[in-house]
Amino acid sequence: MTDTPSHWNQLADNVLQGHQLTAQEGLSILEADDAALPGLLAAAFRVRQKHFGMDVQLYYLENAKSGLCPEDCSYCSQSAVADTPIERYRLKSPEQLVAGARQAADNQARTYCIVASGRGPSDADVDGVVQAVEQIKQDSGLHICCCLGLLTPEQAGRLKQAGVDRINHNLNTSRGFYDQICSTHTYQERIDTLTACREQGLELCCGLIVGMGETHQDVVAVCGELQQLGVESIPVNFLNPIDG
Repeated sequence: MTDTPSHWNQLADNVLQGHQLTAQEGLSILEADDAALPGLLAAAFRVRQKHFGMDVQLYYLENAKSGLCPEDCSYCSQSAVADTPIERYRLKSPEQLVAGARQAADNQARTYCIVASGRGPSDADVDGVVQAVEQIKQDSGLHICCCLGLLTPEQAGRLKQAGVDRINHNLNTSRGFYDQICSTHTYQERIDTLTACREQGLELCCGLIVGMGETHQDVVAVCGELQQLGVESIPVNFLNPIDG
């Protein structure tokens, strides 16, 4: 039997000893019967406890720019093709971003996340973020993550120099499925942004969205890409469809 508690425990043992899951092992997890879930969760908890203990880290997300995005990502209410009733505003001022960081610190967050809609920031947008980050780093010990879209190597370097610790830029799905969710930029452009950020010394936060019509093989494939990139943080999002 390949879905018994002893099987999942053996797989956890292997991972804890440095084994990297194969594509077939990844598929076996995704395709496991519902009855196998308790044993699978118990084994996964062992891996989680080894690497993260029982700690929970708080992240404070600042929606620094909303809507006004020219891209056609099918999953996103901020895209040009969506008519979801959302707030739309340009990048907040450095003063507003600094004020958000103070709220994050007051709420004992470990990381302050500056998130902006759009294909990628203008150099003027980067100027504003840099100014805010420099002030935040003077004021507090907050870890700073920025999610700003596609970045040039020069922009990534400026953010690193200002004190940004990590960049969030998700792959969202597999290379083979990507053209089913977006046509205005390519999967490779996302990879290029991640590569540029890594070369500038930035940590990477990069994950996926589940529930867009992808297959289990697509999920395993994007996990393989994340493994190759060596990302520090992997957010796993589940699509919650909203009209519009």
